Amino acid sequence: MCGRYTITVSLEELMIRYMIGAVSVPYHRPKYNVAPGQMILAVVNDGKQNRLGELKWGLIPPWADNPKVGYSMLNARSETASTKPAFKTPLQRKRCLIPADGFYEWKNESGNQKKQPMRIVRKDRSLFSMAGLYETWIAADGTTVSSCTIMTTGANSLMEPIHDRMPVILHPEDEALWLDRRVQEPQALIQLFSPYASDELEAYPVTAAVGNVRYDEPDCINPIELPTKDPVEGNGGQMELW
Repeated sequence: MCGRYTITVSLEELMIRYMIGAVSVPYHRPKYNVAPGQMILAVVNDGKQNRLGELKWGLIPPWADNPKVGYSMLNARSETASTKPAFKTPLQRKRCLIPADGFYEWKNESGNQKKQPMRIVRKDRSLFSMAGLYETWIAADGTTVSSCTIMTTGANSLMEPIHDRMPVILHPEDEALWLDRRVQEPQALIQLFSPYASDELEAYPVTAAVGNVRYDEPDCINPIELPTKDPVEGNGGQMELW
């Protein structure tokens, strides 16, 4: 799965990376602990150019009675998305890129009741794009909510000791295909769902503070040294979704 990630670069860097000419995003600051339910940056293509905007993390299908259903749709399994009512249509024509420079996952440490948060990044620390789907939901009062989900795939060899799932990370040369609305056959996209190469990623332990969705400070991404013996039992380390 993917339940927390980081995007610590500037708006200017994002615009250059994704060839964005102008943005409607009023303000962007580095985020060290992006959490479900928040407004997140995403890239779409309008048929002529890439556009950068904000979507609420947690896809709300158009037919949903309650927007809270989005909290159960943070991720979409790439293996089954084409058959799921909530994801089938957006997989055909509402695909987006979700920029990130790292994501978190919680690892079970042997002999320790607490889970250790790990940050997974590219070895060169560069930006990468997670494959996303988006939708538009209209409430009874006319309020519109644009939301998204992050595609996931099976774990690569780096991730296997940490978690059995990971986000679908696209190679830069595949981003245009993912955004191309003319491509509507799911079969044409299957090749993009393979786990990202392990030798291009690395994982390191970070502070248990990232388990608190309200904690979004630079030290979230700092590597820590793990104790050599079992720590004193406490209540930290578990991931809080909302």
